[in-house]
Amino acid sequence: MSYTERDPYGMYVDNGRKGPGPELMGADTLIGDHVHNLQNEHLGEIKEIMLDMRTGKIAYAVMAHGGVLTIGEKLFAVPWEALTLDTINKRFTLNIDKERIENAPGFDKDNWPNMANQTWASQIDSYYGTTRHSSLNSPID
Repeated sequence: MSYTERDPYGMYVDNGRKGPGPELMGADTLIGDHVHNLQNEHLGEIKEIMLDMRTGKIAYAVMAHGGVLTIGEKLFAVPWEALTLDTINKRFTLNIDKERIENAPGFDKDNWPNMANQTWASQIDSYYGTTRHSSLNSPID
């Protein structure tokens, strides 16, 4: 199901004027979007969007891969910068081989990593080839 099908407020209806999408999108409409690579292979589905509360920016999309009806699925924190919204196909693209995502650092729904840990964040950025000037480990007021 694409974001146009999860649009309870009609934000993405083409009524001859621009906006709000695709420049501004509701997080709720993006959860459930599929993720494909550049070879058009299905990699997973967006399950959650993680916000960095210090900067107000999106840090990660949590993507699920594998399993059946959430049983046996593996979760991945994919840096937001690594994803591109494909407005033609109404999904995200991630420039990574399917085999590489299958071997990516992941977790299960009962064992989430400490995403605020700078060492963990650096490892994830390194794996996906992203860089970010993170505010992780800075206290929240």
